[in-house]
Amino acid sequence: MNNVNLSRASNWQQVINTLPSLVELRFTYCSLHFSKPPLNNNITTSLAILDISDQGKFRSFAIPSWIFRLNNLIYLVLRGYSFYGPIPNISNSTKLQRIDLSFNNFNSTIPDWLYSLKDLEFLNLRGNYLQGTLSNGIANLTSLNTLDLTTNHLSGEIPRGITANLCKMQSLDLSGNNFQGEISDWFGNMSDCFLGSLEYLNLARNQLSGHLPAQFGDFKSHKSIGLDSNNLSIPINTGKLPPLESLYLDDNNLIGNLPESFGQLLNLKYLNIEDNKLEGVVSEIHFANLTKLKQFSASGNHLTLNVSPDWVPPFEKIYLLALGSWDLSEGGQIPTWIEKLNLNKLDLSSTGISGIVPSWIWKIIYLDLSHNQLHDNIPNLISDTRYIYLSSNRFTGSLPQVSADVSEIDLSNNSFSGGLSHFLCEMNETYSTDFLHLGGNQLSGEIPDCWMRWSSLTYLNLGNNILSGNIPNSIGFLKGLRSLNLNNNKIFGRLPFSLRNCTLLMKIDLGNNDLYGSIPSWMGTGIADLKFLILRSNKLSGEISLDICHLNSLQILDLSDNRFSGIIPSCVDNFTAMATKRSLSQYMETYIWLFGDSASVVTKGSVLKYDNTLALVTNIDLSNNNLSGGIPEELTSLVELRSLNLSGNHFAGLIPQSIGDMRQLESLDLSRNSLSGEMPNSFRGMSSLNYLNVSYNHLIGRIPESTQIRGFNASSFIGNDDLCGPPLTSNCSSSDGPKNREDNHESGDRPSSKIEWLYVFVSLGYAVGLSVFCTTLIFKKSWREAYYEFMEEMWNKVYVYFYLKWKKLRKTSG
Repeated sequence: MNNVNLSRASNWQQVINTLPSLVELRFTYCSLHFSKPPLNNNITTSLAILDISDQGKFRSFAIPSWIFRLNNLIYLVLRGYSFYGPIPNISNSTKLQRIDLSFNNFNSTIPDWLYSLKDLEFLNLRGNYLQGTLSNGIANLTSLNTLDLTTNHLSGEIPRGITANLCKMQSLDLSGNNFQGEISDWFGNMSDCFLGSLEYLNLARNQLSGHLPAQFGDFKSHKSIGLDSNNLSIPINTGKLPPLESLYLDDNNLIGNLPESFGQLLNLKYLNIEDNKLEGVVSEIHFANLTKLKQFSASGNHLTLNVSPDWVPPFEKIYLLALGSWDLSEGGQIPTWIEKLNLNKLDLSSTGISGIVPSWIWKIIYLDLSHNQLHDNIPNLISDTRYIYLSSNRFTGSLPQVSADVSEIDLSNNSFSGGLSHFLCEMNETYSTDFLHLGGNQLSGEIPDCWMRWSSLTYLNLGNNILSGNIPNSIGFLKGLRSLNLNNNKIFGRLPFSLRNCTLLMKIDLGNNDLYGSIPSWMGTGIADLKFLILRSNKLSGEISLDICHLNSLQILDLSDNRFSGIIPSCVDNFTAMATKRSLSQYMETYIWLFGDSASVVTKGSVLKYDNTLALVTNIDLSNNNLSGGIPEELTSLVELRSLNLSGNHFAGLIPQSIGDMRQLESLDLSRNSLSGEMPNSFRGMSSLNYLNVSYNHLIGRIPESTQIRGFNASSFIGNDDLCGPPLTSNCSSSDGPKNREDNHESGDRPSSKIEWLYVFVSLGYAVGLSVFCTTLIFKKSWREAYYEFMEEMWNKVYVYFYLKWKKLRKTSG
């Protein structure tokens, strides 16, 4: 029973239990789920074929153990059922000929019992999380004709027994793992029977090195070789390659020339050598006999095409041609011979072509002419083109109108001018576009309020233009938006309340505008996946709300050059993406969704732009605001943070002693504040730090000594009260110079205490003596009379002395 909705059949296993003679059970695409009761023992003696695959999305659970007690089972397919955990270590199903456990969540090693199935012909474990090495016992599977272990976590060496013993092997796919070593070690001594049977070999996305073994030319019926995304690093030597239909060598480190013998691969349909280090000249000889070629992908090399202007390519059926980064050597123009081809995809990016784009080129579905010197206006593209990449040229005029069916548009970094209304709103269509990049032009005017027609967008970039006005409310219709970039314009006003509807946003860059108001609370509570928040160089004010601490996925927080006041919230330790090491899958999620995106951040004293490595960046920049208070201790728990800038504020108090816990920190700027006390000695352990600035504070004491700190410029420490030690020229003396906290704890407190007690005792002595004298005068009359007589006599003598002096002075002056 296939393609029948049995999602409510919770008792299907009990029903099966009533069929003791059942031999074949197929429930594909039936939305079944397992319950706890196992099948009875009658089934174990009869069932030979079990196919319960592709049941849709159900919660993951461990694979039922009763399946592997079916001792007559020869056919087992449990594909795409979301089973997790280990594949059972024990099995009674010794007669299996076909096993398909692909696209589940198994995370164990491959169990040993699998290597003893002498009748096994087909084994598919792709799309799991299997780990460990591939056992040499695989050489025992002499009946195997198909082995697919794609996209797991297997590692180590590929067993030599595969190429020596498995004489019936037709399809071998080990791609997407971590196998290592020289490819010639395993495929340089293949048996004749293996060479005669293998048709399909895929070792892509591993860590293999070396060159194509000469024995590859001895394959008798081989059709496809996939070695892409490895570390192959020596010249291609096709030698006597078999009559291949597909050859994938892209994303390696191949060097040298492209051999002319490629032109002898008569059956070749798909050739991919992209992203290598190939160089030299490619001529008509290289393509002489490639009449069946359908795809030729060779971008990302340093090759030069040298063909005659009237060349007629032999590959009439080709639909994909990628020559990015080549020198086309045709006077800088788009080659005319391309017009003769019926292409769906054309990549001529970074080829140095110039001039006006010919009209025939706009019919191509996928068109990449970016990073060239093309110019003039672009006509309206109401055609079949679905992917348009024209960035970094010299196109001018108004933006062209495009078809509503266009998927991706990149017209960035040109000289387009005028407004956006005719491009976005005049067609009165609902667009299916998901990528729109118009940044880096000279577009002006207000941003139109018609984004409800572009609701499929996941990426929007209007940055680096001259746009003004408010952010329109209709931006809230972009509910699938992942990246919003309106930076470097003249946009003003408050952040629109409708933006809270864009709950999937991972990046917001509104920097370098004239926005005012505070950060709304919904930005922290309503956009849970936000990873990059860049609001620098605006006129935003108010306190940094506690709500921002809900953004636990945040990697970049840039609020610099605004008017924020108050303190740094102590809840910043909730930024878990900055506090804990992220998994590979978390990196990949960011990389995939923001592929091709970029962001500029101030770090290490300068502005750095990150693109391909954006997913790895962690940065907090609160510089040049009116923030005050102390640096919260919680901030130092962000141990994965790589750049922290708090300069140009009013922070006071001590630098937290736990600052040294931030061992991944590469850039730290605390300059132009009111920080006091001494620099913590924990600075010594910050081995990743290569930029530090604590100038213009009130710091005192010895600068902590380390090789890292000695390498900094003295300007990073100037303008403090009494800092000393390298790299400053002022030395710290042991007697009267500033001391570190540890020294003060041991000896510094005692001298300080003596000075304080001396003043106390002197004051007490003076007070006691005076009080005793006054008390005696009050209560003893004879002493009091004698004291008054003495004071009167002294007064008379002083009076007479100064009177005579005065008279004498007058006489002299007269």
